[in-house]
Amino acid sequence: MKAMDVMVRDVVTVRPDDRVADAAKLLISHDISALPVVDAAGAVVGILSEADLVHREEIGTEKKRPWWLEAITPASTMAEEFAKSHGHKVSEVMSERVVSATEEMSLGEVANLLEKHRIKRVPVLRDGKLVGIVSRTNLVQALASASWAGEGSGASDRSIRLELLDRIEGQTWTEFGSRNVIVRDGVVHLWGLVGSDEERKALVALAEEVPGVKGVADETFPGY
Repeated sequence: MKAMDVMVRDVVTVRPDDRVADAAKLLISHDISALPVVDAAGAVVGILSEADLVHREEIGTEKKRPWWLEAITPASTMAEEFAKSHGHKVSEVMSERVVSATEEMSLGEVANLLEKHRIKRVPVLRDGKLVGIVSRTNLVQALASASWAGEGSGASDRSIRLELLDRIEGQTWTEFGSRNVIVRDGVVHLWGLVGSDEERKALVALAEEVPGVKGVADETFPGY
């Protein structure tokens, strides 16, 4: 399997000039741990994660050092920490070093990236533009889906997944595109939170209508 087979396409993003407070609300409302930062041209220029918001002046968690340790700490380090604690714009707080993947990257390569850089998710880029995101959770979902079958049928499973995602995007009654769909051997696996039990049933029905689908494994749970 490749990154394109498990990545979430409907990615929640922020702009460099967005307010940090608004970005924090997005993290909470969408139940995610990081936000890709994209410029006006759609290029990824940074990542804003929960870790970037831990040490904040508003909640009294900014980093503080004894005077003797502060004296030997590089000024650039102290300036960076001050910006993260006091910055009001995303550009002042985000991590500018972006580790990314391509759609064709194998899941093994993605896993190695996450492990090597000690990160929880990696944006997927095409010609420098954001097309999706793969998280540790998506890899675990792929592993759980694999227990249902063998290696999967590659391009056929991929085409089913793309068709289903396109159909989901066309519905006004769901925002499930921000969650995830995995297809293995013609079986559609739906993962994540849905708005209601009615939405869950409708998603299953929608998946069952896609040509080539052999079954639907419903791993969703309604929010109340």
